[in-house]
Amino acid sequence: MTVRPIVTGDDPVLRRKAATVTMFDDGLRDLVRDLFDTMYEAQGRGLAAPQVGVSQRVFVMDASWKEGNPQPLAVVNPEILSTEPPMIVDTEACLSLPGVAYRVGRPMITELKWISPNGVRQSTKLWAVESRIACHEYDHLDGVLISDHGTEA
Repeated sequence: MTVRPIVTGDDPVLRRKAATVTMFDDGLRDLVRDLFDTMYEAQGRGLAAPQVGVSQRVFVMDASWKEGNPQPLAVVNPEILSTEPPMIVDTEACLSLPGVAYRVGRPMITELKWISPNGVRQSTKLWAVESRIACHEYDHLDGVLISDHGTEA
């Protein structure tokens, strides 16, 4: 188990557009394992590589692990293919912005395409909280924080 420090505040890595992953190797799989370990340890539901100081287009999420039904998802080089209304405004927190929350609008449905850490292309539609988490983590890959398009709750 490797828990990495979470980058917080105005660290420049949180504001950079992350690089596309080109090597699907043990290093990438180690990063994904570390992201999951760090996310679970921090009691989060999602974590992007820039949040641990790695500027690569990788995030992990698990919307239901806190309810006892883990469904871990590792996403590499994601693309949002489409979103569907309604936009749901709700409170979001971020492991990189400790102690504050923002009201942010996110689509009810997000169609996402990505590559697994083993190089397998995948796609699915994510609903409700899964859509919210994926959009939040996707924003991190583009250097966007919840404070950029929400109001403090």
